[in-house]
Amino acid sequence: MKRKLNCVLLIDDDEPTNFLNKMIIEDTGCVREVKVTQSAREALDYLSGRQQLTDGDKPPTPEIIFLDINMPAMDGWEFLERYDKLSPEQKASMIVVMLTTSFNPEDELKASKISYISSYQNKPLTQEILMDIFEEHFGS
Repeated sequence: MKRKLNCVLLIDDDEPTNFLNKMIIEDTGCVREVKVTQSAREALDYLSGRQQLTDGDKPPTPEIIFLDINMPAMDGWEFLERYDKLSPEQKASMIVVMLTTSFNPEDELKASKISYISSYQNKPLTQEILMDIFEEHFGS
């Protein structure tokens, strides 16, 4: 990829999965920052700008969101309902990728009907999946 993305957001309640996904993303050298959240609520707070950095600036807007479906308290579908209500500035031009262990065909069908979900991928995230997403949405 010719340019670096500013930020990728990982939303998954599983800490080891986040660790591995972050490592895979960072190894590409194509992303300046990988923001990890372990709940959908934390991710919504981040996106809505309620969390401020120590210097008072707003956190960077992610260009890609990797979203798990099955999480406690608020699952991926509930996140998407609330994400849909964010202002256009808070959503920016984010690409949402469902990254899940769900092999339920209903989940994939449901995801295909949501216009801003760009891709539905089964875990684990691999460098190949990641590079395909980069290529499709950002070119080489």
